[in-house]
Amino acid sequence: MKLPEIKNPDRYIDLYVVDFGDHSGVGFTADEVAQLLESEKFKDVKVYRIYNAYPDGKMELKGVPSEIFQLETGMFFYQFDKNIAQGDFKRLINSAVKTAPPARAKVHLAKYSNEKFVTALIFPAEYNDQFSRWLLDIDYKTAGPAEGGIEAVKRYYADAPRILQRHQLFEQQKFESKTGVELLAATKMAVVR
Repeated sequence: MKLPEIKNPDRYIDLYVVDFGDHSGVGFTADEVAQLLESEKFKDVKVYRIYNAYPDGKMELKGVPSEIFQLETGMFFYQFDKNIAQGDFKRLINSAVKTAPPARAKVHLAKYSNEKFVTALIFPAEYNDQFSRWLLDIDYKTAGPAEGGIEAVKRYYADAPRILQRHQLFEQQKFESKTGVELLAATKMAVVR
């Protein structure tokens, strides 16, 4: 796969390279990649996340399985005291207001039947690394056990704890995602943005 020369390559970190087979495109957002993978025409493309970039234009890429764009992952912070759990929930939301997360996410404060509470942060699986970094950046800490991952989300949905509070988090977009005809045209470009 041959990539074009990129000016200001650090702007492309956390964007994607799509290998269409006969050519590739640099600079797709996760939303754009998800839309492409949903289409019959592009369902078999290879996708790489731009993990790091250097001033000379070189980029480190990490292959991303296409299934990831159809899954949710998350982080679950457990407590056995309702007041502490409510504090964890509020602190996460307040942190997201001050420092926007890397993508849209939902936050639930939920109660299991055995007096166990959870603050659930659920987001698209393709943003796992970025959310891990974001939680470190906002210095989010809790005192109880925690778990994360795709299987943890599946288990949470299967357990169906009673949701006491819910909140939607919105990202501060660096780039507006293309859709429809505009996205289709971008599949022919070497550099999308």
